[in-house]
Amino acid sequence: MTVPSVTSSQVRAALLLREEIALLDVRHEAVFATGHPLFAANMAADRIALEAETRLPRKEVPIVLYDAGEGLVIVAADHLKALGYPNVRQLDGGLQGWKWAGYEVFEDVNSYAKAFGELVESRRHTPSLAAEEVGALIASGANIQILDVRRFDEYATMNIPGSISVPGAELVLRAGRAAPDPETTIIVNCAGRTRSIIGTQSLINAGVANKVRALRNGTIGWTLAKQRLEHGSDRRGEVGAIKGGEANARDVAYRAGVRHIGSEEMAALRAQANRTLYCFDVRSEEEYTAGHFKGFRHYAGGQLVQEIDMAAPVRGARIVLTDNMRVRADMTASWLAQMRWETYVLEGGYDATLEIGPPRLIPKPDPSHRYRRPYEGTDVKESAMQAYLDWEYGLVEQLRRDATHGFFVI
Repeated sequence: MTVPSVTSSQVRAALLLREEIALLDVRHEAVFATGHPLFAANMAADRIALEAETRLPRKEVPIVLYDAGEGLVIVAADHLKALGYPNVRQLDGGLQGWKWAGYEVFEDVNSYAKAFGELVESRRHTPSLAAEEVGALIASGANIQILDVRRFDEYATMNIPGSISVPGAELVLRAGRAAPDPETTIIVNCAGRTRSIIGTQSLINAGVANKVRALRNGTIGWTLAKQRLEHGSDRRGEVGAIKGGEANARDVAYRAGVRHIGSEEMAALRAQANRTLYCFDVRSEEEYTAGHFKGFRHYAGGQLVQEIDMAAPVRGARIVLTDNMRVRADMTASWLAQMRWETYVLEGGYDATLEIGPPRLIPKPDPSHRYRRPYEGTDVKESAMQAYLDWEYGLVEQLRRDATHGFFVI
């Protein structure tokens, strides 16, 4: 089959004008991570049948495919056409054409969320402590509480001694219970930098009374500083919001431009067939399984901010979040809105009949095709960890050169 083409400048114009576009890299993730446009999403050609209908919910969405000369575009286009996607084009010249046009190429995965996190730290001067400083505080028995904002499975693999698992969007909801004394210094950590920056700034934005600091460079920095890690921990933060947390989270969302809607507005959004609509339930998996709205996909809030390119590959689409306690949806929405997503929070509705059952998961790729993150596991080379940190530190300057992001920071 012949796949019509579109130029790199046309794709860039669509991104700048915030038109809907799914720019898909159809190589495997490990190769995708070696370089791609900022807003490209990875969907390997041999996984389209597994992923497309979940990640591309509107069949008429404009899709642009590219590879790096491997001949995968035709295969991918065939798969998409078979699934009923009529608006499929290819990037003229593929990845090399993008480079020839003089446009930026970003390495790694979840690149634009990570770049946004670096921009937040740069603009807000998010406070942090080095691993050696935190290690000294632990050794001295200082009044601190370390909150680990990664997924629980990451936390259980390795964690900072004494830390509690409080995944991302749960922070404002649970920090009040984890650190009830306002004199306690809260230290937020993740694996590298992004989630700890966003988590720390979330607590600051929500008005927590405690002093809050990020663990600079996360477990990577901790490992490079030769500090001791725990393994197999199962401490989880319990619900107990910070004082005024719900109202403050609502105000943060308001300042970011998030809109709050009811069932009638939700129905109107669903009825607009000319726009892509992503619906995410940002609560815990256990809460989702116990009862959720039909048509809402589970994606815990902290991970959604980090993995938004994976969750919502259609740039320019709309996003609706739901959470029966509202705090998590408001805080998550505030960050997505700052990344220039048209974001809504659905109010109420949990007293109606809900669907029961676990999230529907997309099967994981073959491990040989997956990009090994430099912060995964306990056997990563120190040189790879340091190179990853160096890359993150350079992202703000790369965003400036790329000039398509449109991010703002409240």
